[in-house]
Amino acid sequence: MPNYQGVWSLSTQMQNVSDWPVAPTFGFFASQLGSGSNFIHKITIETTGNAQDVGDLTVERYTGTGGSSSTRGVFAGGYSTPASTRVNTIDYITMATAGDASDFGDLSEAKSYLGGASNSTRALFGGGADSNGYTKNVIDYITIASTGNASDFGDLTVSESGLAGCASSTRALFAGGYNAGALRNVIQYNTIASTGNSIDFGDLTVARNAPGGASNATRGLFAGGSGGGTNVIDYVTIASAGNASDFGDLTVARYGLGGATSSTRAVFGAGINAFYDGLDYVTIASTGNAIDFGDYATGNTYGSSMACSNGHGGLS
Repeated sequence: MPNYQGVWSLSTQMQNVSDWPVAPTFGFFASQLGSGSNFIHKITIETTGNAQDVGDLTVERYTGTGGSSSTRGVFAGGYSTPASTRVNTIDYITMATAGDASDFGDLSEAKSYLGGASNSTRALFGGGADSNGYTKNVIDYITIASTGNASDFGDLTVSESGLAGCASSTRALFAGGYNAGALRNVIQYNTIASTGNSIDFGDLTVARNAPGGASNATRGLFAGGSGGGTNVIDYVTIASAGNASDFGDLTVARYGLGGATSSTRAVFGAGINAFYDGLDYVTIASTGNAIDFGDYATGNTYGSSMACSNGHGGLS
């Protein structure tokens, strides 16, 4: 074991690169439908175990969405249980310190069941259902390092709610959803650095509403979904276009879940299936069924489509 004190030469650094301490990757799942729908749960993605309750959102809500840079997480929209209405609220947290969320700004309108996708600079929020329950095609965006209201990015290929989002450093994907009484299997993409309308990418293996999305720099995953819940996990290569392939299965069929990622691992939130509070994980580079990760800090809850991680934001 080398002595880490003092100043190392370049050759010494390279000899001992495998011994350097690696910073942990934190994931956050915010708000569930249950007792007190404003809490924020924190996990360390490289390990397994139960989440910790580290703070609260500014507004109690569920079925919103999340995004992150390498330092800041954002949570947008959702349905407020106490107020019985959809909200336009965007909150943020500093992930290194966690704690209660602060107000970031507002979406273009109040929406629930919207999809979120982000890189280290921007977060995009696509679709959703408005205060009358109508599906929307609008994509909003924010610059994560600043605060302020969202701006118009462009439009989805069709109005829909219940989308899953994921992203590489350059491209955002939205998949699945619900439109005009039908489940959707469409995957669409946008170039994050520009603005404009979505372009068709391909199809999921199964049409479904409210799946969860997760990704590293190269591969995107879409897990669960549909009105009654499904356990299917699909994957795509984000840089190319084409139909999704089967990755494996969740441990429990569910919908309305979000994903938090490191460069190697994705952790999926509990989702909606009775009062289920478990977390699953997969190794992104391989395929196979999900494995139990642990449970939320607060039991008797479910949901958590609002997720972010410092590992995903550091992709680019």
